[in-house]
Amino acid sequence: MRAAVIRAFNEDLSIETVADPACPENGVVLEVAACGVCRSDFHGWTGEHPKVKPGDILGHEYCGTVVEAGPLAKHKVGERVIAPFILSCGSCPACHTGVSNTCASQIVPGFGIPGAYAELVAVPFDHNLVPLPESMSPALAAGLGCRVTTAWHALTDRANVRAGEWVAVHGTGGIGLSAMLLAKMLGAQVVVVDVVDEKLEHAKSLGADAAVNATKEDVASAIHDITGGGAHVSIEALGIEVTTNASIDCLRILGRHVQVGMPAGETGMMTVNMRGIYGKQLSFFGTRGMPAWKYPTLFDMIERGQVDIRPMVSREVTLSGASAELAAMRGPTPPGTAVITDFTR
Repeated sequence: MRAAVIRAFNEDLSIETVADPACPENGVVLEVAACGVCRSDFHGWTGEHPKVKPGDILGHEYCGTVVEAGPLAKHKVGERVIAPFILSCGSCPACHTGVSNTCASQIVPGFGIPGAYAELVAVPFDHNLVPLPESMSPALAAGLGCRVTTAWHALTDRANVRAGEWVAVHGTGGIGLSAMLLAKMLGAQVVVVDVVDEKLEHAKSLGADAAVNATKEDVASAIHDITGGGAHVSIEALGIEVTTNASIDCLRILGRHVQVGMPAGETGMMTVNMRGIYGKQLSFFGTRGMPAWKYPTLFDMIERGQVDIRPMVSREVTLSGASAELAAMRGPTPPGTAVITDFTR
């Protein structure tokens, strides 16, 4: 099969013919229809993620068709499915209590096993796979990736966002834009923060109530003014110190901060405004991924038109084009996200 392989960090992925994946006994092999290019992949590509090494294949936001099934698999050849990026074991206490995204035995393709920047991907623990609605294109499904699902879980499970509340979103990349769209669907008012005017205007055109350019204004002061005292909920979608502290500082008393952005490399340890957390009696939540059982509800809302996630996907690229998308993440990126849909080039 063709695959994009890391041969050296921070260099173009090598497009190679590699061996087809072996089918897991408890899983399937998918012919990949689409795979998102995610900022988490960027951290692996730069060498910041400890589970990514030269010779690995990235790709954790994927959907496709089952072409081989193991003897213990739940799915059959020919089924169109999508996968959460966290593949949980299904048998531990976390899985049995509905929080499979915290499974201690979890597997994440692209981070420890070969991912879906390839024509085929092996998927163990295939009970995590969810049927893909016929009305949903592979590009859009892959665009859901870890962005929309992570944002949905952050808003509904961790932050418990309520209608009428103010939600601040720091960063308008894939997760930030997802959080804005979903928070609006929940009835919240949303202020977005970024350093690129084009992305702020894009978010406002899709429903954001207000926007703050962090290079031109003091973020916390601006949000306090816009919201009349501070946001009720603040979503940090980049994983860096400056936006984490802006998120804390922009909250009102008893506000809720949700750390969605993945701290990696040097940002894995950061200094945060603990005085602000203590003084305002804030709640500080971490979140990662979404349990697979929440997919049907999310799909149902999308199919009924309650939320339009089509603006999430702005570019369909080739397998060889993934390198340019990763390199662009070193700086400000254009609105929307990229999805690999052509694995022949």
